[in-house]
Amino acid sequence: MTILGIETSCDETGIGLLKNGKIPVNLIATQEEIHSGYGGIVPELASRAHLERIDELFTKALERGGIKPADIDYIGVTNHPGLKGSLMVGVSFACALAYALDIPVYKVNHLYSHLAANFMDPGVEFPALGLVISGGHTTFFYIENPVEFRVMGKTLDDACGETFDKAGRILGLGFPGGPHIEKAAAEGDEKKIKFPVALLDAEHCLDFSFSGLKTAVLYHVRKHGLKNIPDICAGFQKAAGDTLVEKTGRCMERYKVKSFLLGGGVTRNRYIRERFRRLLDGKGVKLFMPDAKLCLDNGAMIAAMTYFLVKYGVKPSSKKIEVIPTQ
Repeated sequence: MTILGIETSCDETGIGLLKNGKIPVNLIATQEEIHSGYGGIVPELASRAHLERIDELFTKALERGGIKPADIDYIGVTNHPGLKGSLMVGVSFACALAYALDIPVYKVNHLYSHLAANFMDPGVEFPALGLVISGGHTTFFYIENPVEFRVMGKTLDDACGETFDKAGRILGLGFPGGPHIEKAAAEGDEKKIKFPVALLDAEHCLDFSFSGLKTAVLYHVRKHGLKNIPDICAGFQKAAGDTLVEKTGRCMERYKVKSFLLGGGVTRNRYIRERFRRLLDGKGVKLFMPDAKLCLDNGAMIAAMTYFLVKYGVKPSSKKIEVIPTQ
């Protein structure tokens, strides 16, 4: 079975192949050079970049995988959530290809797919708890099986990755902010500057709020200037980590699971990974984190999610797929 995965939800064009349970190809065209000058994603520029790159990336993926279009059995494509223009590029490409090849096409949830990147590991057991930590989302899922997800908590304002980007911009570190902050924090002291950790009331105890953390960094810089940037980054990173692990601990108390799955771009952060390792140590719950390249938006995770949709008998879409942008 050969599955083509297409991902264009935001600012990364991803084409991935899943062949006989393996990932032979996973190509990603990033847009950092396009958006870095603006300090954030410009939706119109993102969609145009997808349009310019997707055909070439698809051709290259087939060449590297040693297959022809006729060898593809199924296509999976992100149709939500994401930027409307970006999603339309991927969905249009997938539907046209599926029509030409007369093969099924599946509409795929982008967030589910971040966690599905872990499903290829045979050690994953269900029920599981999943946490997607990305630029636009910080969301808990209770996962009954590979195709049944239920939201347990989510972002109320700024997502974790978005806050890293905004803090990086405040500190003049460039975009995306996450890698710059992680690098600077390694040289700093996380105990020198204490930033607030928003844990919210009982009604929202599993939800996330990071806007106050971003604002605290802004106020600190206004008062003290850009002195001791490594210490600011270390304190900021610790506050973000404190929020994530505290919320995860609460979720673990409420829902008894066998596995804990991480996904999303922020999970590339080595400090955040280590915080979760320490949290889960000795708790009897297996921790799974994707390889760094599978943390970014990518086509392989879409192909993986599509594989389980096929396996569990979920019906494919018609050749017309609606696009559901991020609200």
